[in-house]
Amino acid sequence: MRITLVDHPLVQHKLAHLRDKGTGAKDFRELAQELSLLMAYEAMRDLELTETTVETPVAPARAKVLSGKKLALVAILRAGLVMVEGILRLIPHARVGHIGIFRDPGSLKPVPYYAKLPADIAERRVFLLDPMLATGGSASHALSLLKAKGAAGMKLMCLIAAPEGLERIAQDHPDAEVVVAAIDERLNEHGYIVPGLGDAGDRIYGTK
Repeated sequence: MRITLVDHPLVQHKLAHLRDKGTGAKDFRELAQELSLLMAYEAMRDLELTETTVETPVAPARAKVLSGKKLALVAILRAGLVMVEGILRLIPHARVGHIGIFRDPGSLKPVPYYAKLPADIAERRVFLLDPMLATGGSASHALSLLKAKGAAGMKLMCLIAAPEGLERIAQDHPDAEVVVAAIDERLNEHGYIVPGLGDAGDRIYGTK
């Protein structure tokens, strides 16, 4: 499994503020959106281009535009929604899908409850979005669901990952690529990433 670590200074700077427990919900949301946008530059580095000609105010110019498959952003609810908002600034015409999964607090296993995807998901390049890759159970389930719908060559974008989550994805989906801003130390006994940033969904929406 390929892992792309986005270690750009701006990404790491914003991630430091995102981790800070003193960062409020409004700033947390804005930072997460900005981080997602910055990471998308790296995640989409291999998008196909084709040559074209455009008319500038001075003369015709040779230029390059996106070609190949159209794009889809799929958010794992609820925290993945904040990443969608950031990346849509770059690619506003991308289709957006949603997969609802929550983690059972006792077993730490994923419990799916909702899925709504673009009808042509198999014909699109898919970027699966979830800020935190902890146990990897939710992301693995989402990747399996997308494969069942015909999607292939997917990229999983996360802000922070635990080694345990990366190992789970490598075992279940070695064909996927993970794009991440930081790989942390471990999971604690409650399944939270250490040092992490707490519960991303609660911090995004101010629910805790």
